[in-house]
Amino acid sequence: MGHDRGMNKGLSGFFFRMMLRVVVGLSVVNGVVWAGEAVALFDGKTLANWKGTEFGGRGDVLVEGGEIRLGMGNDLTGINFVGVMPKMDYELRLEASRVEGSDFFCGLTFLYGEASCTLVVGGWGGGLVGLSSINGEDASENETTTFRKFEKGKWYRIRVRVTAAKIEAWIDGDLVVDVATKDKKIGMRAGEIELSKPFGIATFRTSGALRKIFLEKLGNP
Repeated sequence: MGHDRGMNKGLSGFFFRMMLRVVVGLSVVNGVVWAGEAVALFDGKTLANWKGTEFGGRGDVLVEGGEIRLGMGNDLTGINFVGVMPKMDYELRLEASRVEGSDFFCGLTFLYGEASCTLVVGGWGGGLVGLSSINGEDASENETTTFRKFEKGKWYRIRVRVTAAKIEAWIDGDLVVDVATKDKKIGMRAGEIELSKPFGIATFRTSGALRKIFLEKLGNP
């Protein structure tokens, strides 16, 4: 009888979730039901839903101590998310750290409509932040170019918000990118980094660590 009650309770919960999904139109990402709340894309233990990016000269990719470790490559090392991603009206949040090296420790490639774009964190000598690319200009050349000091071994909170009107990004709560996208061509730097499409994270001649990777769908503005 206890087994039957447990089964009935489980079935009731299942049908309730199915009904709720139909009634309020919840979204599903890799089997996870969500509407507004953030969904963890990294479980802290495995590379489930991720794969190593097929860069030539890539370093090792492994999970250790609740972190994804991207080994130093010659030139790029990275991971790609293999699930379905929204194309607009969403936020990505993660924490990243430079372990060794002096170039970007987080090249976060994300979808903007049908295009992809990369937020570069710590590039071009270690301090550059910006989007690659806007109107064909790289992160070192366009209106998003800024510079910050990044310390090895320190974790940085990175957040990207994508809407039809603009792309925004924050590092440790500081707004570092705020670009209106009307009449602008959003794209990627040509070359091997394009293997990060549609959603991936890469390092350049640098070893890095990633953790707390979350996706949140936004309501339509």
